Amino acid sequence: MAETRTKEFKTLAADTLSDGDIQKHLKTLYSGFNQGRLQQAAATHNWEELRDRARRIKAHTIENLDHYLDMAADNVEKAGGKVFFAKDSEAATNYVLDLAKQKGVRSVIKGKSMLSEEMDLNNHLAKQEIEAVETDLGEYLVQLAGQTPYHIIVPAIHMSKSNVNELFHENLGVDPNAGVEELASAARNELREKFIQADMGITGANFLVAETGTLVLVTNEGNGRMSTSMPKTHVAIMGMEKIVPSIEDMGMFLRLLIRSATGQRISSYVTMVTGPRSEIEEDGPDEFHLVIVDNGRSKLLADTHLREALYCIRCGACLNACPVYRKVGGHSYGWVYSGPIGAVVSPVLTNVPDAKDLPYASSLCGACKEACPIKIDLPRMLLYLRSEVTEGNTDPNRKKSSPLEKLAMKAWKASVSGPAMLRLAGLVGRFVQMPFARKGRLRRLPPPLSGWTRHRNFPAISSSSFRTRWKKGIE
Repeated sequence: MAETRTKEFKTLAADTLSDGDIQKHLKTLYSGFNQGRLQQAAATHNWEELRDRARRIKAHTIENLDHYLDMAADNVEKAGGKVFFAKDSEAATNYVLDLAKQKGVRSVIKGKSMLSEEMDLNNHLAKQEIEAVETDLGEYLVQLAGQTPYHIIVPAIHMSKSNVNELFHENLGVDPNAGVEELASAARNELREKFIQADMGITGANFLVAETGTLVLVTNEGNGRMSTSMPKTHVAIMGMEKIVPSIEDMGMFLRLLIRSATGQRISSYVTMVTGPRSEIEEDGPDEFHLVIVDNGRSKLLADTHLREALYCIRCGACLNACPVYRKVGGHSYGWVYSGPIGAVVSPVLTNVPDAKDLPYASSLCGACKEACPIKIDLPRMLLYLRSEVTEGNTDPNRKKSSPLEKLAMKAWKASVSGPAMLRLAGLVGRFVQMPFARKGRLRRLPPPLSGWTRHRNFPAISSSSFRTRWKKGIE
């Protein structure tokens, strides 16, 4: 499995916050993809109806996942494909490596696959002296840089043109001052050769249609279609949650996915693969292998509080809308998945105690839930994980909340339970804060409240309540 650095979230986030170039790049997520999503949603007259229907279908599918997985596997095999169920990333990796060895594979082209990132598949292939080349341009840039994807949809959003120039100069001999068209042409020429030479194509999956066994890939560069059709062997790796019941359902999910991800009405390419090449087809692989991977997803499935995380269609909309992700970026989260959905699934798929800071990487503003095309309640799940971190059994060595902390929370709850208690709390608070308040700000509170003023000044309690000011007509 891929290296985890979830323990380092605070350090990695601080490094990103101090990087002016990355901060500039991250701003484009909101003005670009997020605004595009909003425009497409407004232009789709039944958008909310589609979201509600998609949520119902996903809920039904995940509740009956064993049924739909069996149906999909049967239909893939009827179409001539082979299916392997992998319990974890190690089993999935070993299947791919054994198949490559059996076929004498020396070169692999890869379509975009976040699951292969979970498996750290490229490194495992390299250890067997098998060259694996990413063919999505963003993934290709990240691979050349020896990094991991920064975003689910735009893996290299943190890179500037000068970064790309440097990478292409060092690796492809391109003029260090080349323009965008020259860079794109160099990448195209390099990758076309890799497509022609490849013995095996490995892709992910956006969806798998249970009723037909059809694999669906969404791309804007055509690399998905070439990865599935040119090599003699095509291996698709997918998480077990990517199932949709029918072709009709798939059409609806495509509309939601593409419009939520990039703000496009439709992507440049939608590739559908049903088994290997038939006798009447001119191109396509001789063999098709589907690897369906669990790798911790069954833990999400078993937890009724977190199950709806499996509804995710990996559009990245929650990342683009999240004010925290748009400041700390993808690498800060320390594993494959970032943003609000990553803060939910990464702790469960890796190790909750190591990733205990991720559920707190949220302001709980609800922008992620609002942006999600499936209406996944990410804030609720983040709150649940916070509770598990502080009061649950995820880490037996972790100190639980102290009696004093519990008493303080009960006091706070009582203070906001009614107008009278709120007025009393305001009076007490104004009196207690007097030694620390200066010009309406609390600059340095004593322990155990010092954390509130460690990095910024805290607003002091107003000298008069809102009700009082309202009565006096003060705006």
